[in-house]
Amino acid sequence: MAHAIRIHQHGGPEALRWEEVSVGDPGPGEVRVRNTAIGLNFIDTYQRSGLYPMPLPFTCGSEGAGVVEAVGPKVKGLKKGDRVAYANPIGAYAEVLLRPAEKLVKIPAGVSDQTAAAMMLKGMTAWYLLRRTFKVKKGDTILVHAAAGGVGQILCQWGKHLGATVIGTVGSEGKVAAAKKAGAKHVIVAEREVVSKRVREITKGKGVPVVYDGTGKETFMDSLDCLAPLGTMASYGNASGAVPPFNIGILAQKGSLFLTRPTLGNYTATRADLETAARDLFSVVKKGAVKIAINQTYPLIEAAQAHRDLEGRRTTGSTVLLP
Repeated sequence: MAHAIRIHQHGGPEALRWEEVSVGDPGPGEVRVRNTAIGLNFIDTYQRSGLYPMPLPFTCGSEGAGVVEAVGPKVKGLKKGDRVAYANPIGAYAEVLLRPAEKLVKIPAGVSDQTAAAMMLKGMTAWYLLRRTFKVKKGDTILVHAAAGGVGQILCQWGKHLGATVIGTVGSEGKVAAAKKAGAKHVIVAEREVVSKRVREITKGKGVPVVYDGTGKETFMDSLDCLAPLGTMASYGNASGAVPPFNIGILAQKGSLFLTRPTLGNYTATRADLETAARDLFSVVKKGAVKIAINQTYPLIEAAQAHRDLEGRRTTGSTVLLP
């Protein structure tokens, strides 16, 4: 029997249970995948805790990589033995699982399974933020919160590759080096400086055209003060908690700002968009413009500890669970 991490009630890391599961043959349009690596993401903790409520019980996790074991009817372009990666739907914390074929992409030669598992959700998130939500161009100055984190490091590297000047924020002095290594020209330690004040100093009072904020509650209002008039606030995560309701008139007062709460699911809803995202991501990784820093690995059975460390901000870069 295969095993998976199952959740029967929302709660803390202790809600994650290691259980035997039965995985049958793939049906029409499905593929059975044996995972070789699974990515850890903040959204996993939101789904576990109930911030993003999920029907119970469920298997946690959104991204992973593995090998095709069996192919169901009406599946084209995939065969037994292919190396594949995915970033949806939920259910990744498993040794073996069924996946919709349309949500799988082949892993190109030169990219390891661990790297693919660590970058699909985070890397494609960086893709849509930089290339579609606000299309960064050479000469832009952008602000990336949690610049030493998984998405943050990819945003910094990719943003620099596009010709932008990157301002990054980190939670502590110990994470400055990681953010600078990832391409942040300026790094602000949020525990000792007011981010918006420092951003205004760096930009000579202008502010930035875009803020990429995956932190949420703690940084949201100050992020608005970092923006230039007509700037874009991309609030794509809630690592510090959900952003509370606010008067949208504030957006007018602060310069006719744009606010969006994007999700990867919407930006990769079609097969064409998924293929474009994956192709662009694999391209910048293979050419070395973006390096995926896997700084922590845990056995899948120890997923609860991985969640504790992630929520405790004791991790940097990407984390991979190994079945």
